[in-house]
Amino acid sequence: MQAKLHIKKGDTVKVLAGESKGKEGKVLLIDRTKNRAFVEGVNLVSKHTKPNAKTPNGGIVSQEASIHISNLMLVEPGTGKPTRIGRKLDDNKKLVRFSKKTGEVIK
Repeated sequence: MQAKLHIKKGDTVKVLAGESKGKEGKVLLIDRTKNRAFVEGVNLVSKHTKPNAKTPNGGIVSQEASIHISNLMLVEPGTGKPTRIGRKLDDNKKLVRFSKKTGEVIK
């Protein structure tokens, strides 16, 4: 069984370290085996493509590369500020994420 992660697909996150430090974006995809995430508009790399139906001339395409999840911090939906995440049992014995700053449950 793989460990639970503090971020999920669709979360807005802030980059804490690396070349894209300080940028915010939405999580597009998470690779749980490598503990890496693809974030919209963050850690962009240039990829050379051959001509195909989508790009008839080919060329250089800019796309997101993965970034380690330890370099990401969740941005709280209500305040828009980065926060650490905790886990607690909800009323119906369900484990939920909550903001360490405000204590609010994060969906």
